[in-house]
Amino acid sequence: MVLTKRIIPCLDVTDGRVVKGVQFVELKDAGDAVELGKYYDEQGADELVFLDITASSDKRKILIDLVERTGEEIFIPFTVGGGLRSVKDIKEILRAGADKVSINTAAVKTPEVIHKGSKQFGSQCLVTAIDAKRVYIESLDDIDDKNVIKIPENNKYCWWEVYIHGGRTPTGLDAIDWGLQVQKLGSGEILLTSMDMDGVKEGYDLELTKAFSERLDIPIIASGGAGSPQHIVDAFKIGKADAALAASIFHYDEFSIHQVKEICKENGIPMRL
Repeated sequence: MVLTKRIIPCLDVTDGRVVKGVQFVELKDAGDAVELGKYYDEQGADELVFLDITASSDKRKILIDLVERTGEEIFIPFTVGGGLRSVKDIKEILRAGADKVSINTAAVKTPEVIHKGSKQFGSQCLVTAIDAKRVYIESLDDIDDKNVIKIPENNKYCWWEVYIHGGRTPTGLDAIDWGLQVQKLGSGEILLTSMDMDGVKEGYDLELTKAFSERLDIPIIASGGAGSPQHIVDAFKIGKADAALAASIFHYDEFSIHQVKEICKENGIPMRL
């Protein structure tokens, strides 16, 4: 059986409003979270991701009432993340109406949360979000403990560093090694965001997405950089992603989900229309 690829709109939420920025800064208002969620459900999105992007950095809990209200209005799988620190937090979000939870900062700080969460609720409920940024190196002699890849477009070498707290804090962790670790811990999926391409709308970091897709066995959701349907096609064909997450092109009505799916299907990508 051929598995269909998924198109997933993302709602980055702060103070109850959906926002969108460039490389995690310069955030602009994009609308009401509940209304947008309902709109994307009606448009034919395969899933919806809701990220409370300042919950971790503000050291507060996610906005439960907003999760509940959004969950009541949509009928597609719904992933919620932001500020989740414990198995108790995961349980609370799943009870509020989410089908899956996305964990980023807490996963890095306390990896056993993934293991315990997957044991209690099933790996299909656990999505590990990885925010990764390129670190270029002058020569291969400079580094020996990172997954270094040669980038064809500029003939340079780089590895990807994991960031937490909504892209504010570097960790020193190699993103690919971290991905392999969370897979072993029981994460069911990886939400992989390129911080370099986020909001730039020039396409996904295909080298990053491909590196994850080729090394890991669990599904990879490509995120960061979608500016056109062709970029999403490339994420599937070149990046080998299982799903493509996008925000700007949908929030500002540049392309509809139906248009993107039709173009993907024309390019031989299995889609649920």
